[in-house]
Order: sequence, then structure tokens, then C-alpha cells
Amino acid sequence: MKQKTKILTCLIVFAFIDTVIPVPLTALLLIYVLSEKPPWFRRLVREVYDF
Repeated sequence: MKQKTKILTCLIVFAFIDTVIPVPLTALLLIYVLSEKPPWFRRLVREVYDF
């Protein structure tokens, strides 16, 4: 499974959870990424945009 497919799958799962449970998980994840700047996120972005 390609990295882009995994990301899309995770986002779809998060969107489904957001509709079922009124806790905005994607917003919480975004707040975490913006505040902590984890190294795994930078690698993930580089893998997505690297050709």
C-alpha cells in the first residue's frame, strides 16, 4: 500500500469517527502536529511530496 493511500485511508477513518463521535480528532491531531512538530510528520510530508 502506498503512503498516499494510507494517509487517505486514515483521513477517511478520522472523518467517519468525527461524524459518529462529536470529538474532532483531526483537529486535535492538527493541534498536536502544529504545537509539537514531531519528526515523523516531517518524514511523512517528505515521503508524500518526494518524487
